[in-house]
Amino acid sequence: MKKTLGILLAAAVAGFAALAPAQNDLAARIKRVENGLAPVKAAPDAAGANLRDRMDALKVPGASIAVINDFKVEWARGYGVLDAETKEPVSVSTLFQAASISKPVTAMAALKLVQDRRLDLDADVNSVLASWKLPGNEFTAKTKVTLRRLLSHTGGLTVHGFPGYAVPGPVPTLLMVLDGVAPANTPPIRVDMEPGRAFRYSGGGYAIVQQMMLDVEGKAFPELMRDLVLSPVGMYDSTFEQPLPADRLKGAAAGHGTGGALVPGKRHTYPEMAAAGLWTTPTDLAAFAIEIQNSVLGRSNKVLSRAMVEKMLTPVLQNFGLGLGIDPVGGYFQHDGGNAGFTCVLYAGQRSGKGVVVMTNSDNGGPLFGEILRSVAREYAWENFFTEPKK
Repeated sequence: MKKTLGILLAAAVAGFAALAPAQNDLAARIKRVENGLAPVKAAPDAAGANLRDRMDALKVPGASIAVINDFKVEWARGYGVLDAETKEPVSVSTLFQAASISKPVTAMAALKLVQDRRLDLDADVNSVLASWKLPGNEFTAKTKVTLRRLLSHTGGLTVHGFPGYAVPGPVPTLLMVLDGVAPANTPPIRVDMEPGRAFRYSGGGYAIVQQMMLDVEGKAFPELMRDLVLSPVGMYDSTFEQPLPADRLKGAAAGHGTGGALVPGKRHTYPEMAAAGLWTTPTDLAAFAIEIQNSVLGRSNKVLSRAMVEKMLTPVLQNFGLGLGIDPVGGYFQHDGGNAGFTCVLYAGQRSGKGVVVMTNSDNGGPLFGEILRSVAREYAWENFFTEPKK
């Protein structure tokens, strides 16, 4: 018995000894990322700047990062504060507004409904819409708006994005947003260009997707998204609830403007949930990216089949697929986002098992997340990332 215990103890000690160098290696790797920030035009081997120094220089109060390596989250960290007033520190579980990264998550849910034969990618959207119809005109007389065109921003739709609604204040229904009726602060969502002719980014198109899903399923949108994507993928901290329920506000970041001041009311409300309404963490969005990576390799189908994910990652026009920007040369998929006081990015390899998600609570987060992205790409030796694009 004593001999057996001795063997087990020796094995445990050996295991801890093997684990210590790995932990040290990871700590060193994180430190290199944190000290390797460099601007867009810098050479891949250029000396980098410190993350916290860059946050101070750019007046970004808080940031959160999750790094994907070998098809898993290798590490995640929070930096700075979630609210310039309260000074509460950012943690890996701090909720941020995902802004337009809501769109690819919505796209996955819509494609799940296509897969389940509840929606058709290429049918006229008005054949599904019940509570509201997209007005026809000379542009839709011959060519119809379809779900595929909405998801790929090729539907010829107006309204690029949504500014949200300050708290306190009136918030329109989705139907009011679709028709531009007060208190909506954006114009009516209409077709003013031939569908399918060109790529033109349209948050308005995703508002129509939201209405289509509501009409087909008859559920509240946050509940629908939870059932279709968030729960199956394991995005348990995430929600499309707008505004965020009071019991979750304590763990949520507040938005900050370019000068570092809080956004009025701290967080805008977005009834345009499909386009801009997701509250989430980098770790949850990393789980979303990893599910796509595993699905395209045939390793997982928690939501979509391999064939459907391949459609999602196939460019329609101007290297944009169904909900995601696609780099077909480098083999990456991506989306960034910006709501009032929030900016973020998701960038991942289709087959490499690598990627990063960065979320900030500042309008100035774009330069910062770009520098973090390049630092991670350099540290993890992302293939074809620093390659000059062909003219």
